[in-house]
Amino acid sequence: MKYILFLLISFNTFAKTEMTWLGQSAVLIKTPKAKLLIDPFIFSNPITPTKFKDEKLYKDIDLILITHAHGDHMGDYKKIMKLSPKAKLVVNPDLGSVLVAKKQITKDQFLPINKSGEITPLEDDIVIAMVKAEHSSAVTINGEVLYGGEPGGFIIKIGKNTIYHAGDTGVFKDMEYINNYYKPTVSLLPIGGTYTMGPKEAAYSVNKFIKSKIVIPIHFGTFPLLKGTPAEFKKYLKKKKSLKVMEPGESIKL
Repeated sequence: MKYILFLLISFNTFAKTEMTWLGQSAVLIKTPKAKLLIDPFIFSNPITPTKFKDEKLYKDIDLILITHAHGDHMGDYKKIMKLSPKAKLVVNPDLGSVLVAKKQITKDQFLPINKSGEITPLEDDIVIAMVKAEHSSAVTINGEVLYGGEPGGFIIKIGKNTIYHAGDTGVFKDMEYINNYYKPTVSLLPIGGTYTMGPKEAAYSVNKFIKSKIVIPIHFGTFPLLKGTPAEFKKYLKKKKSLKVMEPGESIKL
């Protein structure tokens, strides 16, 4: 009886996890217990649908995760933290320290995280780890360009699902470790090119390293330089059935 009750509680808690792609790298994850927002470039994002620019949607965010300090990833974090005063910013400690020193946030508003160490900021229901990304990172505050710490990606474990948000990255050999150790079931990978992997490189990362059941392309089509397309990505993929192409504002149940 206890086992059956445990299964019912587990199903209730995690069966309704919903993930929405908001354009560029912005992703909203909702469970019955929490709301997580990754790389919140929303209100000034040209491809985020208007209905997702409604401030009411961001008044109960629990965690804001930022992969690195560039403007199209830091996005609207300050505005959203005002809308959700209890929200915590999950960033690398160097970026967090810069934001505190420049009075962008207070020390108790951010949760430091670095590569490989797991944290459970919302008790044991959601486990988060930061992983490597091949990119750069700098934050501009009042016209001053400052070091933003090392870029990263995120692993987010929610029940039976493990989501890998790669952030901005090129292909790197440690993707094999990320796949083998964390075993992501869903992977969000940039395909736009110029600043990140293009379709061919992203497909290589999937063909060679990332074996997720679902692969979702992100970070494309927002600006002219991000020329990579899902169609080209698909062309280079060996296992095309894993590809899930989403429109901005589209959600999937996990």
